[in-house]
Amino acid sequence: MVSTEPPLVLIVEDEPAQTELLRYNFDKTGFRTITAADGEEGVLLARERRPDLIVLDWMLPELSGIEVCRQLKRDAEVRQIPVMMLTARGEETDKVRGLDTGADDYVVKPYSVNELLARARALLRRANPASMGETLVHGDLVLDQVQHKVIRNSKPVKLGPTEFRLLTVLMERPGRVWSRGQLLDRVWGQDMEIDYRTVDVHVGRLRKALRQEGKADPIRTVRAAGYSLDYEG
Repeated sequence: MVSTEPPLVLIVEDEPAQTELLRYNFDKTGFRTITAADGEEGVLLARERRPDLIVLDWMLPELSGIEVCRQLKRDAEVRQIPVMMLTARGEETDKVRGLDTGADDYVVKPYSVNELLARARALLRRANPASMGETLVHGDLVLDQVQHKVIRNSKPVKLGPTEFRLLTVLMERPGRVWSRGQLLDRVWGQDMEIDYRTVDVHVGRLRKALRQEGKADPIRTVRAAGYSLDYEG
């Protein structure tokens, strides 16, 4: 049985401000997080907790990020865990070195948090599609794709099949602005000849179903562009 528990991310970072920034953004997007402040602790936690993803700083005390990555990728028990390397070293030779050591992705500081989260989700999908395909969480919204259920603020939400597919697309990429044409392709299929107005109608139905007293509208209309899920709960 595949667990629907949100993916666990191990953040290995020695700068408290960076650790808190990463932890906060992963947590609010629906992930679980654990942190380590040096390389040795990072290796220990990776072996003990078996996270779904490791976000690893290059420059660490005790044991460098490169050496942490090297040790983990040599360990048959944890080598399958994807590693995202964070570094201020942007030279191509450094990037090649990081990837050659076994890192699955390489992000140069300063970075866009939204891009980092998107790349983290992509790594998780490639490594373990089930970990991202069972449950989507954003703010107080939870969407269970297996049981076909939606919960907002701990209360069940009744959606029709089209509204469920529409919310799934929006929750897969929070913050992304989807044009009506893109939503038509993703929700209805490229072969369907449907007017763009249909998207507006179903977005309206979805908004109505998600509406709760005292709660903000989770869907943002972007004039002349489309729709986005920007709500943080």
